[in-house]
Amino acid sequence: MVASHDLYQDLSLSREEVQQRRSQDSQLDQLLDQYADIDNQVLAAESISAGNAEDDDTRNLKEQRLQVKDRIVQQLQGS
Repeated sequence: MVASHDLYQDLSLSREEVQQRRSQDSQLDQLLDQYADIDNQVLAAESISAGNAEDDDTRNLKEQRLQVKDRIVQQLQGS
């Protein structure tokens, strides 16, 4: 079963905390939108290849998602 990655658990913050900080930080808002977009692309790619070996496109999307998550963490630490 394909499931969305739980960003809030990774950040050790509640959804409400992140949303509050997001409303005060336009760059964080943009990064979270970018993360959600890439996460949706990963979910779609995993659904298409359900049960098959992961392809390069899916791996690349996951790497992009990880990079954006790292930028979100940096943004949260900086604010």
